[in-house]
Formats: sequence, structure tokens, C-alpha cells
Amino acid sequence: MPGDMQSVRPLSPLMVYEPPQNEWKALGVVSLTVQTPTSSNFTPPDTQPPPRPSRWRTPEFLFYGVAFLVVVPYMVKVPYDISNESNPNFYKISPRLQDGWLFGRRIDNSDAQYRSFRSNIPSLLALSTVHLISGRLYSRVARFLSNDPERDVSENSSRPSRIPFLLIFSMLMLAGLHGTSALKILVILAANYWIAMLKIPALTWVFNGIVLFTSNWYEGFRFGAVHGALASLDSLPGFYPRWHISFNITMLRLLSFNMDYYWAAKGTLVTEPSSTMTHKQRRAISHPLELYSFTNFLVYTLYPALYIAGPIMGFNDFLWQLRRPQRVNGSNRVPFPTAYALRFLACFLTLEVVLHMMYVVAIKDTRSWHGLSPLQLSMVGFWNLIVVWMKLLIPWRFFRLWALADGIDPPENMVRCMANNYSAMGFWRSWHRSYNLWVIRYIYIPLGGSTHVLRNTLIVFSFVALWHDLSFKLLAWGWLISLFVIPEVLAGSIVSRSRFGDRPWYRHACALGGVGNILLMMGANLIGFVIGLDGMRYFVSELIGSLQGIRFLIAACVCLFIAVQVMFEYREEEARRGIYRRC
Repeated sequence: MPGDMQSVRPLSPLMVYEPPQNEWKALGVVSLTVQTPTSSNFTPPDTQPPPRPSRWRTPEFLFYGVAFLVVVPYMVKVPYDISNESNPNFYKISPRLQDGWLFGRRIDNSDAQYRSFRSNIPSLLALSTVHLISGRLYSRVARFLSNDPERDVSENSSRPSRIPFLLIFSMLMLAGLHGTSALKILVILAANYWIAMLKIPALTWVFNGIVLFTSNWYEGFRFGAVHGALASLDSLPGFYPRWHISFNITMLRLLSFNMDYYWAAKGTLVTEPSSTMTHKQRRAISHPLELYSFTNFLVYTLYPALYIAGPIMGFNDFLWQLRRPQRVNGSNRVPFPTAYALRFLACFLTLEVVLHMMYVVAIKDTRSWHGLSPLQLSMVGFWNLIVVWMKLLIPWRFFRLWALADGIDPPENMVRCMANNYSAMGFWRSWHRSYNLWVIRYIYIPLGGSTHVLRNTLIVFSFVALWHDLSFKLLAWGWLISLFVIPEVLAGSIVSRSRFGDRPWYRHACALGGVGNILLMMGANLIGFVIGLDGMRYFVSELIGSLQGIRFLIAACVCLFIAVQVMFEYREEEARRGIYRRC
């Protein structure tokens, strides 16, 4: 199945083509998708076929519109109905519910990961406010002391003026978050920097793999386990004592710095670029070797806005943004990203409504799905995936908003809605975009890229799975994703748009392939992030083990076929407005 209706370019399936930044046109309905330079793909006209005329008002798509008006509200009604006391299993899920603040209903706040973020929003708002205000005060004082208040002291400077402030603030935040465990992190960082100076990439990967494994195995190490005299240090854990839980994000920065330094030392793209740089240039162009200092390394690794959860930036990109801040109309002022803040608020409120109206997480956690119909089971699975998507989207949007307000533009994660994906590779590019860019630069391309697609894809997704969690469930997810990519890659090369795109049957054949892709992707992600292998066995047995289940599966495939057709046309609408994304 051709996994990308837009693509005619022979790029690798993981690759993201990123041309120069253009100004946005009037976007219409496609403005529903977040618009950032790193998530957008403007393609020169001579490399892309002209978009087809709009189909929105054709009888076919008017029928699809009617189907949407009927089916989508019903998809909301089904989980709402089983989230009420009329559900025989309600007594199992009731203890997991908390008092809510919307519609007089309780809230399903049982997801531990999102509950942690949600309960700490006031603290995070306070921390980000202190960081942004103190940073602006520091910049004003620095400009005043430079005797040139109109000039940004970062401009044309080999040592960005914000480095001292960021270093001090990052150290204070690290101590506040992790208490005495900050010493453990600093020891790891110092060891990693020493390894970087040896210019042996393999040693970097081995060291970070060992640290990731042992820190999880020993749950962050305890001082008392090293020596009894140090046990008192364990009594000062900080506000977030489990530093090893989020260390996998930090590990990516350690690998990024070491590899960027290694390539800079080899003389790879060490140039002085033009004043305006694209995101791709900032990632690829190295700095002078003296800027790969321990101070800059600490500032990059511990940057407050991105330290806890990302999004992920490479060292080169981060330092270029400090050395050459992108400002509006040459101003020193960093404008507050109001539109992005409103988008974040809309996402947060949407999840609040979902958690108040549908108790699907509690149903999943208590395994209260026995007795549900195939339709109800599928909606529990679908809305759990929506919750997984949004519980990751909201923290990433918050931390990116914080960084944008500070003048740093990290890559956007989760460009598209979870329900707006029909391609396994497109889904991966869109889901954790910044991680995908990291994987391409530091794993996929060094392994040979598209010259060994299937082998490298298996290696990449195995790494991604183990990086998320050192468990068989996630490893099974990685292998399943790799397995599901194979038919998409093969079909995309055999039945390509360049050869068959003008045939009447082509779009419908792609939609059928998209239905298969969606079923496979939902299965893999339900196993990896929701119900696990045992829960999936029960779900499949209920789905295909009865006539009712088979009838539902056929109806679901028809609905998915319609949904994929709308996804295709949505991407065609983007193309008509000059936007080309490979996701």
C-alpha cells in the first residue's frame, strides 16, 4: 500500500525533507494542524505534482460528511454510556474516580503519568514564570552594562551572553528538583563530557546504555548503598526524587553533544553560515571546537524549559539559537507566543472534558471490559489511545511554549491528531517529531539510511522501544511496528503514485491499504501503551470469535475507509495551500 499519497521523492521512510521556510498562506481548514517551521514541509513546485481540484463538495465527500455527522457523535456516546452507574462494572472503576470540576461529574484521573503533570501545573507555571522574568531582567542588565542598550549582547559573540544566567538557573533548578541526587547527575555529565573529548563514538553509546540500564535497575542509586556514611544524603531527595525516570531524555542530549562534537572535530560542516539559518542548517552545521565547552554542555543538557520532558533538540541547533537569536523585525524583545498558548489551553481543556465524560482509563486499569460488546470494547481501546496521545501532547506543548517564550524554538512533537494518520511511517514522524529527527541524525543515517531500510528500521524501533521502557511489552511494540512497516514500504515501491496515481482505482486502493495500516497500528499501540499482550488477546477473541464481532469489524472497516479518504483529501487541501508534510 502506498503509505504516502503526497510523496514522489525517493527519500528514506524515516526521513523528513525540510526546505526553506516560507511565509504562511491563508490556511483555512488546514490551520487545525499546528503550524511551525519544523513541522511544515514546503516543497518546490518542480518536485511535486500539482494538487488535484478540491473534492469537498462532490457527492462522494458529501456522503462522507453525512457519515461523519452520524458516526463521530456515536463514538462519543458509546464510552459515555459505559462510564455511568448503569454499567454493571461501575463499582470496579468508581474507587479510581476523583471529584471533578466540570458538568457535576467526577474525573478519571487514574493515569499516573498525566496525574503527575496535572497536579504539578501550578508549580510548573511558577517555575517557568520565575525563569522567564529573571531571564529578561538579566538580559536588560547585561545590555545596560555593555553600554549599548539597543544591542543584543549575544549578537556576533562567540560566547552567548545568556550562558552564565542559564548555567546558574539550571543548577539551582536541578538541586531543587533532585536534591542531593543532582550530584549523581553531575557526575554522569562530567564522565560523558570526558568521553566526548576522547572522540570515540562507540564508547559514548556503551557508556550511556550502561547508565540508562543501571539507573533503572537500581532505581537511581542510593548514596547509602555506596557507603553507610553517605546514607544521610538520601534524606534530601528534592521535589522530584526519581531522577532516573526522566533520564532517558537527558541521555539523548548526552549522545547528541558527543556526536556533534565528534563530527565537528572531524571537520564536518564547520562553516560560518549566513545570518538567517533554517532548522536543518542549525542541526547540521558545527560550531568552532572551543564552543563545545563543559559550560555550554551543561547549559544545553540542563536547559530549564526542556530538561524534564523535551521536546528534544540537538546541541548544534540549541547553541546556534543562543548565538544567533531569531527576533521579530530585528527587535531584541522575545514576543510571547499567544496563539500557541491558546492552542495549548484548548488541548488541555479538551482532555479535561474527555476525562470527565469517559472513564476509559479506569475501565482499562481495572480490566472492567468483561461483558462489553465488540463496539464498546473498541471504543475503550480507541479512547485510551486518544488519552495516551493527549497526555503526552499537553506536557510537550507546555514545555515547548515555555521555550518559545524564552526565545528557543525546539521541534514540534505530535504534528497531527492521533486519529489523522493512515501510514505507519507518517504516524511515527508526526507522533514524536523531535525524537524522529534525533533518531534520523544520530542512528538512521550513520547506519546507512535507506540503503538498508528494513534492517535499520528494526534497529531504530528496537532502540526506541527499549529507550522508552526496558520491558518486553515495549520491545514487542517496537518489533510489531517494524513488521508493519514492511508491507507499507514494499507497496509504496511497487504501487507508487508516480506510476499509478492517475488511475481511477489508485486512491481507493490506497484507502484500503490505509485501513489495514490503521488496524495494525492500533493493535501495536494498544499492546505497547494500553492493555498489553493479554488484554489484546481478549480483545481479538471478542472481535473475531462471534458473528456480532465480525459484523462490527466489517462496519468499522467501512468507517475507517471513509476516514482515510478524508485524510487523503485533507492532505490534498494542504498541498493546494502550499504545504507538504511527509506524515
